[in-house]
Amino acid sequence: MSDAPRADLQEGDRKVPGAPEAGGLSAPRTPRGYLDQTEGQERVTGQGAAPGPVKERLWIYDTTLRDGQQTQGVQFSTPEKRQIAEALDRLGVDYIEGGWPGANPTDSEFFAALPRVRARVTAFGMTKRAGRSAENDDVLAAVLDAGTDTVCLVGKTHEFHVTTALGVTLEENLEAIRASVAHVVAKGREAILDAEHFFDGYRANPAYALDCLQAALGAGARWVVLCDTNGGTLPAEVGRIVAEVIAAGVPGDRLGIHTHDDTGTAVAATLAAVDAGARQVQGTLNGLGERCGNANLTTLIPTFLLKEPYASRFETGIDREALSGMVRVSRMLDDILNRVPRRASAYVGASAFAHKAGLHASAILKDPATYEHVDPALVGNVRVIPMSNQAGQSNLRARLAEAGLEVPSGDPRLGRILETVKAREDQGYAYDSAQASFELVARRELGLLPSFFEVKRYRVTVERRRVGEGTMTLSEAVVVVLIDGQRVLSVSESLDENGTERGPVNALSKALAKDLGRWQSVIDDMRLVDFKVRITQGGTEAATRVIIDSEDGQGRRWSTVGVSPNIVDASFEALLDAINWKLVRDARQEDSR
Repeated sequence: MSDAPRADLQEGDRKVPGAPEAGGLSAPRTPRGYLDQTEGQERVTGQGAAPGPVKERLWIYDTTLRDGQQTQGVQFSTPEKRQIAEALDRLGVDYIEGGWPGANPTDSEFFAALPRVRARVTAFGMTKRAGRSAENDDVLAAVLDAGTDTVCLVGKTHEFHVTTALGVTLEENLEAIRASVAHVVAKGREAILDAEHFFDGYRANPAYALDCLQAALGAGARWVVLCDTNGGTLPAEVGRIVAEVIAAGVPGDRLGIHTHDDTGTAVAATLAAVDAGARQVQGTLNGLGERCGNANLTTLIPTFLLKEPYASRFETGIDREALSGMVRVSRMLDDILNRVPRRASAYVGASAFAHKAGLHASAILKDPATYEHVDPALVGNVRVIPMSNQAGQSNLRARLAEAGLEVPSGDPRLGRILETVKAREDQGYAYDSAQASFELVARRELGLLPSFFEVKRYRVTVERRRVGEGTMTLSEAVVVVLIDGQRVLSVSESLDENGTERGPVNALSKALAKDLGRWQSVIDDMRLVDFKVRITQGGTEAATRVIIDSEDGQGRRWSTVGVSPNIVDASFEALLDAINWKLVRDARQEDSR
């Protein structure tokens, strides 16, 4: 990513970021009631609006492909790294750290065939080792051989690590930083120093930690990045130290921040560093990273674009149109990792704009800004009015309106829907986390639920077989449905394409979705993405609640619930709801009559 507007870049352009330039992002129309938080005035945009103040450039450096891969249980394949890099580039980040060339086969393969992106793909490595020149260090050579325009080298800045971990003198470490950065610059590359353990080092010996930064800058480094490697520095101290570093002569527009979330304050510490003058921000998508993770870019990026004072003060390479894809990028990463998205994640979580309390929902109907700090659509999210036994008619009407069902206030059917919801929640259903099932309940009470098919019966068998010296378990499901007056029987086993047993619910899901006649094409892009089970009562009256999350090819996700003493029966009920909700959304209504 260059410091020119993205639309002006031509294929093959390669520019080293320089000093901040004037410019600003055009903002879409502000929804009624939402404020830009500048002196409490609503944002005024459009023709005739006065030009805004000159903004400072803030550079976004993503390290998901390297630091994110340090997360326990995370290992990206080369195609996955390319997919993530391309998504980051579409988002508009300035730097994409691809990994450490030569450290493992996956990173080496990634750098051998770099994706075509406009962001500056960065190779990561370390400063030269003691006892050899930068020109003759094979590890440093492997990093340079990756051929990236930008190289980021980690260097020690804490005297304890220099003398104990590296086993060299303080001056030898300074020379390693100087020589390594100078060698990178001499090769025509942009050089970045990640100042490892900087905050711990600054507490122990401020003069030496600063000497390390000045050694890199003096050798031609574009950026020096202050790393809170252990994640233990709190935001106030981060801000104070960054301000002192700038006061000591390190320019803020050449200073970056890299925080970890070990105290749960990585985002706050990053903001404190920016407030103090740092102008490069490092982080990862969804806060991936070693131990407790890194600063979360899916939180920081919307904050920089939407919240004051950052929105008025800074510009980034990310525009409002790209920001509206933030939820999609976050969930893409979770899909790659086969993880369930965290519902409570700021901005992008499924519950980030959920309003359960009746009082809140009533106010939201009048003006969303009463209980929302930003419009959820700005990040690609949606407002949710969950239904539960705490709900009143305000929640109910708001939730029905979201489903396209307009019911006037005072309609007696509203009371019947609430009674049904509350009665079923007494049986163990949970509609605040299963919005699609709630919609089907409401449509049924309103007489607006089409009958697409009828399940006549189903059967699931589980068989344990002896195979050679071991055993295997195999499930088989049979489902009989009535579609357009015809009985259709479908059978499926629980083995996947690799021959791995996936259990009776998987077999049931495959059988149910195997042949729905003229509706089959509507559900072909459905897939089950999460399956949660909970026992809602104890003893002999135990009931099982199953919540299923489904997704389709349009990127929509919906949740359905089933309750039964039998886990398979509860699962089948949730599966039926999932398919029916999809058909309600996408099937031609006239065909269902």
